[in-house]
Amino acid sequence: MRRDMKPMLARLVRELPTEGYVYEPKWDGFRCLALRDGDKAELSSRHERPLARYFPELTAAVCRLEPRRFVVDGEVLVVIDGRFDFEALMGRLHPSASRVRELAGRSPALFVAFDLIRLGDEDLADQPFVERRRKLLEVMQALGPPLFVTPATDDCRVAMQWLEDFRGHGLDGVVAKRPELRYEPGVRAMLKVKHERTAECVVAGLRAAEDAPEVVALMLGLYRDDGSLEHIGVASSFAKRARHQLARDLAPLVGGLEGHPWEHGFLRSGGAMGRLKGAAGRWVPGMPMDWIPVAPERVCEVSYGQVDGYRLRHPAKFVRWRSDREPASCRLEQLQVSAPSLDQLLPASR
Repeated sequence: MRRDMKPMLARLVRELPTEGYVYEPKWDGFRCLALRDGDKAELSSRHERPLARYFPELTAAVCRLEPRRFVVDGEVLVVIDGRFDFEALMGRLHPSASRVRELAGRSPALFVAFDLIRLGDEDLADQPFVERRRKLLEVMQALGPPLFVTPATDDCRVAMQWLEDFRGHGLDGVVAKRPELRYEPGVRAMLKVKHERTAECVVAGLRAAEDAPEVVALMLGLYRDDGSLEHIGVASSFAKRARHQLARDLAPLVGGLEGHPWEHGFLRSGGAMGRLKGAAGRWVPGMPMDWIPVAPERVCEVSYGQVDGYRLRHPAKFVRWRSDREPASCRLEQLQVSAPSLDQLLPASR
């Protein structure tokens, strides 16, 4: 059985297609191929990295299913107190075997299956998606936690309701598949609509290019009820001309640390999210100063995707300056979402 198979991907579209599709939630976890071959099970990430050592409870569950040879496409997630928690999922990637065992008990993972690629000696890739899903349900008929089959519907109104009701915290949008869709490894053969939201943020710092008067990232903050300014992430990916203009715009506000809201550091407790490229990371005095303090007087509007707690998972996109907004009006409440519970999206019985 192939252990180097890449999962099928989805192409981003602005609007959900309305006719002739099957819709599924777009899960916000680790994409994973689960492979069983006899008494052994393997988990492989989208980039073909082995995951089994981090999730022993999932490999054990996969081996309890009746078929002895299969490949299932799905998503690994972690639920804490009935809510999907990406930061806890990131925390499961620990190098220590003893810590892995401890985390498997403290924050157990679950696997949500949404496609069946191979069953026994039969390659199912050329079969239509609706037939693969029928067989997937048969394979997983005796399933229970931590194994689930994703919900699916051919009713566009239900899919639109998913988009409307659940913006983040386990759900990242909706995937649309043609009923006749073949499984094409590594090909963007599906469609996806993702959540994108905007927020007005205070610019309280910047990161500059090493060899030119250019701004490469804006450091964003939102105020808590106690008046402290929480660092939530960065806006980046500016064109060269915009980098120069941002340097000119912010030069009058550049200053020192004394009296700055982040004088004593930010995100001091750290966390797994800081390991993601572009995500807001921890800084305290004594660490290398890789940012430049800016007086928190300007407000910008940014668009962003996933948010975990009060931290953007990936860099936001700068939309425009908001001279009509006072910095004190930029509050953390902007990031709050209606988080789905496990029972709302993955009921115990299908």
